[in-house]
Amino acid sequence: MLQLNPKTFNPEILYIFDYSNVGPTTGQNHSHDFLEMSIIIDGSVEYLIDDEPFFLEKETILLFNPGIHHYEHYEEGMKSTQIHIGFRNFSLTDFPRDHFPFKTSILKLTKFKKEFFDVCQEILVEKAKGEEGYDLMLKTLVMKLIIYILRDAESNHLEINALKLSYEEQEKQTIVSNIIHYLEKHHTEDVSLSSLSQTLYISPTYISRVFKEETGESPINYLIKLRLTRAKELLENQEDITVKEAANLVGYNDAYYFSKLFKKYYGKPPSVFIQNKH
Repeated sequence: MLQLNPKTFNPEILYIFDYSNVGPTTGQNHSHDFLEMSIIIDGSVEYLIDDEPFFLEKETILLFNPGIHHYEHYEEGMKSTQIHIGFRNFSLTDFPRDHFPFKTSILKLTKFKKEFFDVCQEILVEKAKGEEGYDLMLKTLVMKLIIYILRDAESNHLEINALKLSYEEQEKQTIVSNIIHYLEKHHTEDVSLSSLSQTLYISPTYISRVFKEETGESPINYLIKLRLTRAKELLENQEDITVKEAANLVGYNDAYYFSKLFKKYYGKPPSVFIQNKH
């Protein structure tokens, strides 16, 4: 069975959106550097995946690993409703990060089909209501979708020669997962490369190199993004919070420095997210 590490299972959700499309129309061929889950809720659509056409109907799931080219095509009279979810920072035990080891991008669930599509309806309702904390609720629901996919996966769904990690690669992935877990748990504290090194008993140089190889960014950049994401959640969902309070709660004592980082990352100052609540 495909396994997740419960200590480090915390995917970063990049987007969740739903839409309906009516033919005739053709999308643009594209791929991503992250994972995308596309779920056909209703109707039918032709997907071209790495230039191979597939006619797909409702209750079909598509899992696009990074680098898989795909696009949609609709003939006259064809229509579909879909949910699209982009995410990363996902790893299965013994397999490369951000990779589902299935034979095909197209999945049809059997044992947990009803449960999976019930969660899809919850996602649609949660998005439509947009109530306080809805982004956290959506993340929880996406995690449920992933778990149902893994529970439903049979051995005959897997790649015959699935690219398993070597022992050395597994060790590196474990180190990175432990770093991420530590940052998630201690992001409000004074964390540095030096403190990470002392906590994990690994040299700062090795930590930086392995983390960059696995995630594409440095541990400190990951920490900054994590803090800013949490700050945005606080500003959007917590009543009567100030910018200075949000900064302090995510580990920044200097509200001015925090505001500069926040604006650089989100394109808007943190005060805008407070104003939008009123």
